[in-house]
Amino acid sequence: MAAIDGHPFGSINFTGDRWALPDVRLVAPILPSKVVAVGKNYADHAREMGGEAPSSPVIFLKPSTSVIGPGDLIRVPPESTRVDHEAELAVVIGRPARDVSRADALAHVLGYTAANDVTARDQQKADGQFTRAKGHDSFCPLGPWLETVLDPSDLRLTAAVNGDMRQDGRTSQMVHDVATLIAFMSSVMTLLPGDVVLTGTPAGVGPIAPGDTVTIGIEGIGELTNPVVAK
Repeated sequence: MAAIDGHPFGSINFTGDRWALPDVRLVAPILPSKVVAVGKNYADHAREMGGEAPSSPVIFLKPSTSVIGPGDLIRVPPESTRVDHEAELAVVIGRPARDVSRADALAHVLGYTAANDVTARDQQKADGQFTRAKGHDSFCPLGPWLETVLDPSDLRLTAAVNGDMRQDGRTSQMVHDVATLIAFMSSVMTLLPGDVVLTGTPAGVGPIAPGDTVTIGIEGIGELTNPVVAK
């Protein structure tokens, strides 16, 4: 691991300090001003939720306080009886994006990481919207790091709970690809450096409970693992 001087938004200058990976503790690779997510962006997941993928992206926000890093604890709130994992490719914005075109969208990306869009499914159903269900502290694990040289168009992404595979899909199955999502979101709100775009989850979402361990894997990036505990 090599240390950089200052922030990663711009020219990267290394300090010369280096550490072996086992000697460091990884934290969330970014703390965004906002996390902008999209619902039902994989047709198979839309079907398992009892519907069809929408013709245009359906977006929602997760608060920055929901972000945690590798190894941090996903805390299940006592008032929820059903909390699910959702494996997702996360896109980190590198420079401001406002009303950008699809053709220019990827030029605004700093890099990519793995995400778990943790969801209190019973609260989502009860509320009829996503804010409470997806906004709890610890409900947005990110990591293990940012991969800055990556083609996001066809990556395998998986979710395993206690070693058992639950989700296994590819980003090529997205209804709306990364560039389309960034262009659409930036037509609604300005995406700032460090903001995170969650790109949706394939079929296979399912419950997690205290005592479980969830691992999100994305080809070309690595694995993000978080234990689950009661809040």
